[in-house]
Amino acid sequence: MGLRELKKQQTRATLADTAMGLFIEHGFDHVTVAEVARAAGVSVNTVFNYFPTKEDLFFDRQAEVEAHLAEVVRTRPDGSSAAGAVRDGLLAALERDEPTLGLSTEAKTFWQVVADSPALQARGREIAERSEAALAAVLAEETGAAPDDPLPRMLAGAIAGTYRATTAEIRRRVVAGEQTESIRRSVNTATKQAFDLLRSGLESYPETAPDFH
Repeated sequence: MGLRELKKQQTRATLADTAMGLFIEHGFDHVTVAEVARAAGVSVNTVFNYFPTKEDLFFDRQAEVEAHLAEVVRTRPDGSSAAGAVRDGLLAALERDEPTLGLSTEAKTFWQVVADSPALQARGREIAERSEAALAAVLAEETGAAPDDPLPRMLAGAIAGTYRATTAEIRRRVVAGEQTESIRRSVNTATKQAFDLLRSGLESYPETAPDFH
């Protein structure tokens, strides 16, 4: 990585960290981009060069989150289903305390800021919709589905919906103050049960796309 790129990454991280400190202290809806810029010692234009909207400052890893399910399915081992790959990836993330799951006592403040802001809740729904759309695109590609075939989108909704329900349960328990290990045990069990029920109907999906040549 070149010095220029390293400096850009450092600036981006500094802006996100500065903004998060202000959001936690004052609430997301009560902080302006100008206040973030002033606290970070940069111009407002500099902030917008890195983060097009104030919501992007808060969800600074949203691109990673949006691409996650599609990447899990795209890179899954041969012979495994899409639902099985998402299940296994989620269970592994629970075990290693993947930061984007928010499974920690420190995440309580983060999720509380989201709960207090309609703007952040709306952005969270947009992130979830883009994640589901990316997953649907992978399923359509693997199955050779026609553009007007609704099946990949519908099944992506089932898989992504179960994933979202799991992360929502983590968020609910974290905000309620439940201990991390207790959350992990409970969610681990429920995740296995939910995805096993889902997999019973989707275990062979997606099948190999038909060869029309």
